[in-house]
Amino acid sequence: MKRILLLEDDENLNRGISLKLSKEGYHVFSACTISEAKSIFSKESIDLVISDITLPDGNGLDFGKVVREKSNAVLIYLTAMDQEIDIVNGYDTGADDYITKPFSVNIITSKVNAFMRRLGNNEEGVYSSGDIEVFVNDMQVKKAGALIPLSKTELQLFIFLLENAGHILSKESILEKVWGLDGLFVDDNTVTVNISRLKNKLGTDSIENVRGLGYLWTEKVNKK
Repeated sequence: MKRILLLEDDENLNRGISLKLSKEGYHVFSACTISEAKSIFSKESIDLVISDITLPDGNGLDFGKVVREKSNAVLIYLTAMDQEIDIVNGYDTGADDYITKPFSVNIITSKVNAFMRRLGNNEEGVYSSGDIEVFVNDMQVKKAGALIPLSKTELQLFIFLLENAGHILSKESILEKVWGLDGLFVDDNTVTVNISRLKNKLGTDSIENVRGLGYLWTEKVNKK
């Protein structure tokens, strides 16, 4: 059973999300404060974290940084902060998704299910392109032998680009493949922000933005 940590200080919303996800077959650990969430996270093996940002004992982004430093669990933020800079800051902590309030519990459930399907469908293999290697089974990326820390979403995005090297991938196809939701309920900046973060982390210009069409990986790729 996949295990979810929910950090949300609105007790009614917390209860509603927890109940819905539990009915979907997930084991949900609920917390209303960062201190509670940290305690749970340190004791339990968590597959996915859902975290509010504005919390009574601190900033959820700081908790997200702790999650990303210690785990490659999927990280989703829930927040009323919907400005572009807020979204960028969320992804900068290593988030996989950013959901702005108001939203329906069904939206969260759909996104969680999509992420969980991805966790269960990772293919094995090694991709190499130039001095970059992707070890799919270990969920690791190395450049010139040095480990490059990527979130699960960034890794899936990179693999999708490598699998289709030389072919332009539309924003819609990326949303459907990587986020599993054909663009529904996903912020317009999601793909752009994640592509930019991926390029910066990899230190590469091999991801090309073809204006009005999409993105492609321009280098030759080998798969073992």
